[in-house]
Amino acid sequence: MKALFLLGLSLLLPTQAAEPPPLTLHLVGDSTMSDKTNLAYPERGWGQLLPQFLLPQLTVINHAANGRSTRRFLNEGRWQLLLSELAEGDYVLIQFGHNDSKQSDPARFAAADSDYQTFLNQFITDVRKRGATPMLVSSICRRNFAADGRLKRDLAAYAQAAAQVAATAGVSFFDLQQLSCDFWQQLGTDGSQPYFIQVPAGLYQKFPDGKTDNTHLTLQGATKVAQFFVAELARQQHPLARYVYRQLL
Repeated sequence: MKALFLLGLSLLLPTQAAEPPPLTLHLVGDSTMSDKTNLAYPERGWGQLLPQFLLPQLTVINHAANGRSTRRFLNEGRWQLLLSELAEGDYVLIQFGHNDSKQSDPARFAAADSDYQTFLNQFITDVRKRGATPMLVSSICRRNFAADGRLKRDLAAYAQAAAQVAATAGVSFFDLQQLSCDFWQQLGTDGSQPYFIQVPAGLYQKFPDGKTDNTHLTLQGATKVAQFFVAELARQQHPLARYVYRQLL
C-alpha cells in the first residue's frame, strides 16, 4: 500500500528536466565576433558576450580574429588549426563578410557571388567530414546612415550569399544582418550610437584625437547582437536552444 502511495505521489510531482550533455561550440569570424583582450578599451565582440546567455555545459571556443575574411582565415592556417581541435559532435558557427568585401585588399577580398561562397562551402564540407555540425550567420550591419536617415545595407550581398549557401547545403542560417540592420534603423542615427565605438579626444593614447567607429561594437552593442542570436536559436528550435538559459542580462 505504501509503495502504491509513493508511486502515485511521484506521478503528481513535476519532473526536473535533465541537464543537457557537455557540448562545444566553435566561433569562426572577424572582429565583430572576436574576443577583445584589452578590457580598458570599450570595444567588444558579440561572440565574447555569448557565453553570458548559455549554460556552462556548452563550451564556447572563440576562434574569430580581427581583420579576417574567409580567404585570409584559410590562407593563414587558422582554419586548419580549428579543424585539428574539432571533435565529433561539435558545432561550428561561421560569420564572415566585413573583410571579404574589401576589394582593395587581394589578401582578404572574396567576391560575394563567387569565392566567398566557395570558401563557405569548403568550410561546411570540412566540418561535416569530422562529424561536426556547421552553421552560418550573416555579418552584422554597420551603422552607416545616409543623409535622409536611411541605413545603408552595404553587406546585403554577402548576407544573401550566405543564406543561399546555407539553403543549398542544408545548414542552419542566422540572419544577424537583417536583425541588426532593422534594429539600428528603428533606433535611428542618434539612438544607435551607444551600440558602437565613439570615444572622446584625450582619453586613449592610441587615439589622441578620439575615434568614431561605426563597425565595431561596444559592450551594449555586443550584448544586443548576442541576444539576437540566442533568440534565433529559440525561434528556430535549434538543438543548441536547450543550452540557452536566458535572453536578457
